[in-house]
Amino acid sequence: MVVHYRISGDTATAIAASIEAGVRDQALAPGALLPPVRTLAGELNVSPATVAAAYQRLRQRGIVTTAGRNGTSIREKPPVAGLRSARPLSIPSHLRDLASGYPDVKLLPVKTNYSDGGVLPELKAAAGKRLPFDAPITVVNGAADAIDRVLMAHLRPGDKVAVEDPGWAACFDILALQGLVPVPVPVDDEGPTLDGILSALDKGVSALIVTARAQNPMGAAISAQRAAVIRPLIKDLLVIEDDHAAELAGVPLHPIADAGAQWAFVRSASKPYGPDLRCCVLTGDPETVSRVEGRMRLTAGWVSTILQRKLLHLWDTFDVSSASAAYAARRDMLLTALADRGITGHGRTGINVWIPVRDELSVVSALRDNGFAVLPGRSYRLVSPPAVRITVSTLDKREAERIADVIAEAEQNELRGVLGR
Repeated sequence: MVVHYRISGDTATAIAASIEAGVRDQALAPGALLPPVRTLAGELNVSPATVAAAYQRLRQRGIVTTAGRNGTSIREKPPVAGLRSARPLSIPSHLRDLASGYPDVKLLPVKTNYSDGGVLPELKAAAGKRLPFDAPITVVNGAADAIDRVLMAHLRPGDKVAVEDPGWAACFDILALQGLVPVPVPVDDEGPTLDGILSALDKGVSALIVTARAQNPMGAAISAQRAAVIRPLIKDLLVIEDDHAAELAGVPLHPIADAGAQWAFVRSASKPYGPDLRCCVLTGDPETVSRVEGRMRLTAGWVSTILQRKLLHLWDTFDVSSASAAYAARRDMLLTALADRGITGHGRTGINVWIPVRDELSVVSALRDNGFAVLPGRSYRLVSPPAVRITVSTLDKREAERIADVIAEAEQNELRGVLGR
């Protein structure tokens, strides 16, 4: 049956977005037949080529299927989640359900079936109170999973993405895996620099990935002043903002994600509550959340409701402020020890300190010889200068003083070598 949903738009992008919105809002049901290309072109007063291009985009995304003379219709399982309801249609009560393919819940040790999966309504409600946005919410398996899914939902190989430099190594790996082109944006203690954002825009980036607080590896946190100047510049981009540390960061949140044309704000539970929890709240514009959730239903399905209930319990019972204070004291301990020896380090928030050095290998080797394993900065850099990353989460004062001594000596030895040459 041909649908009666009113499709709109005067470009291929707008027409495709209108049809996707119909699927998302459940005005276009699975199997619904779309108008023929020439018919819709006449209704919208556009060329048939424009409608054909829109249908082609929807086919590439798996939202529609074309069956020759039978026309173009909405796929039975489009990778777009309806935001009105996350539950499948129920079998009428007068029918005996022998169609589900579900196991007998009476024989399961965990009394949750496929129809019970998805984001718990109570978790959505609790997350909505903790986030600074009135926007759709879903749950994925961690910050890296969230970034990967959002990029996949919007971008294609060859697209350029602005990323922090130095930045999270896993983010660089995700871009490489998807065939996306990283464009480095320098970072200082207040977040991505204005000049870096402007340079990335000049290079034609389609997206920006930033860290709200506790940036890895520098510990930067986006300040109110920095957010105010960046927000007007990114209104045409896909913006992904990672707030993985959440309240653990110990500094106020100044979000920029919702300034983007499409956007996602990601809050993982790993750093505050434990990496094994594998629960990450993702909020964003309806199109982005719908695409992420719709594709996830076709692959992983959902994040275990057991984990979701555990996260809800921890939100209600566990205070992260003491951990936040402990990490702050350990960062400050190492930064002070370094400063006393004339060495600049960065670590405003989070569990890492980033220390620019003349030569990464010599500093890493010197620390290893003195019993400390730290990471060279090369995995976290694109074009930014050499540095080492030290995780301070279990550091004590004696170790901080010793590490500062070793780095200072290694830097002096390197300087002597340079002057000697």
